[in-house]
Amino acid sequence: MSEIPEPEEFRAEARRWLAGTAETRDARQDWGSGDDSVAVFENWTEPEERAHTERIRDWERTRYDRGWGALDWPPEYGGRELPSYYEQLYRAEEAAFDVPRRTEVFPVTQQLVAPAIRIWGTDEQKARWLRPMLRTDELACQLFSETEAGSDLAAVRTRAVREGDGWLLRGHKVWTSGARVATWGVAVCRTDPDVPKHAGITVFLVRMDAPGVTVRPIRQMTGGYSFNEVYLDDVFVPDADRLGPVGQGWRVTLTVLAAERLDSGGLGLDNADRALQLARRLPRPLTGGERQQAADLFVRALVQRLIGLRVTAAVAAGREPGAEASVGKLHATATMRATTDLVQQLLGPRLAADTGEWGTFAWTEHLLGAPGYRIAGGSDEIQRTILAERVLGLPKEPKEPKGAGS
Repeated sequence: MSEIPEPEEFRAEARRWLAGTAETRDARQDWGSGDDSVAVFENWTEPEERAHTERIRDWERTRYDRGWGALDWPPEYGGRELPSYYEQLYRAEEAAFDVPRRTEVFPVTQQLVAPAIRIWGTDEQKARWLRPMLRTDELACQLFSETEAGSDLAAVRTRAVREGDGWLLRGHKVWTSGARVATWGVAVCRTDPDVPKHAGITVFLVRMDAPGVTVRPIRQMTGGYSFNEVYLDDVFVPDADRLGPVGQGWRVTLTVLAAERLDSGGLGLDNADRALQLARRLPRPLTGGERQQAADLFVRALVQRLIGLRVTAAVAAGREPGAEASVGKLHATATMRATTDLVQQLLGPRLAADTGEWGTFAWTEHLLGAPGYRIAGGSDEIQRTILAERVLGLPKEPKEPKGAGS
């Protein structure tokens, strides 16, 4: 392992590399021109999603090949074996440069799925999947949620049945971001219906172009598509593509979910900053109530960043954040609601009709999309349950009788 640079030395090195590779982003010059999108969930057609995915891919490959990707991974996987929080230090520097904004399938691949393979995969699976995923040559989506299961992921009904040297998967998944561009889907399946529900689950990596896989985009309120439902109709998966032991899939799933909470604390901060810019540039004086709302949003965004630093500090100390990550997710959704409230006050009727004026009607996509994050990435109710039980020590909810819910 090479010597670890001091954080400020590392950030200076990152700035030098970025300055020689990408253009600097100047928010003040961008105001009033260029892209005014503040969409929470993208509103792309499939060709647009594929084109943007390739632009992100090109940048992620450049990072990886130059030694700025997979920072906390060992050299055999193309990394530098730096502490985990150095990735967040790098992201803070990258935010000042005009590089493609990552869509959800990229952090899912690099920060959720790849670490789960590193923990649970066989040597052959690690050799086959980790470098391609870290470099984004291959992308992965999550085939977790089901309409019948609600927030109880352990209640999955998608079945996997032994068939020769593999498995036949049959079921339906929903709310899958990136399904149209992903190479692999991480599928949580029930392999034993006769045991308690947490014990009868197994996880598989499914080729998204395999026979029997059907991806159907879900139309959003905004008219576009950014997530999908996925049908698995007798999809054959070789046993070599099973991740973790048979029946131990709940533990594998928890590995992915823990990483997902860590990745959600920065949600909506760019839009909060954009809303505060709107308040500063409004062509009229702010009312007293608007000034109070803007100040409240500024403080909320600051607190959210401080929570992010606490999560980083927990990772740097070598422990898995629990309460910090859940608080961060809850605070992020509250910040998104506060952003909506301020913009509604500032724009009034200009928010409701598309007049072509820059930075006005575009905010409807934030307004319509922000409530979705009360569910995505672990619902607000789930995060409150984690805090109630693990921090406040309140009694747990009664569990179902043994063998129920299968």
